Amino acid sequence: VQLQASGGGLVQPGGSLRLSCAASGLDFSRSVMAWFRQAPGKEREVVAVLSWIGRTTYYSDSVKGRFTISRDNAKNTAYLQMSTLKPEDTAVYYCAADRIFSTTAQYEFWGQGTQVTVSS
Repeated sequence: VQLQASGGGLVQPGGSLRLSCAASGLDFSRSVMAWFRQAPGKEREVVAVLSWIGRTTYYSDSVKGRFTISRDNAKNTAYLQMSTLKPEDTAVYYCAADRIFSTTAQYEFWGQGTQVTVSS
């Protein structure tokens, strides 16, 4: 199983980025997809979670209303659209996959992470 996260970079406060997570080697259409992030010196925290067919979502309070998780099962890809970015969103972002919907870091498969830096 491989999860390839991409789309990170340097963006100014108030800007936007879209992260992608391309999956292979798993039954993507039956996998819950999630995004987590980890800032320096902090624990990994959940950002957003999306169910198999996209009907159930979860967002952490810190990103609710600014970030949107989505998926394209035909492309085996999950996305995280991030808007109105703040410096405190700076972190390494990881995508994760599992059969079970969870807001904790108990996911079976993880991507390698992509750095998001929000700074002027």
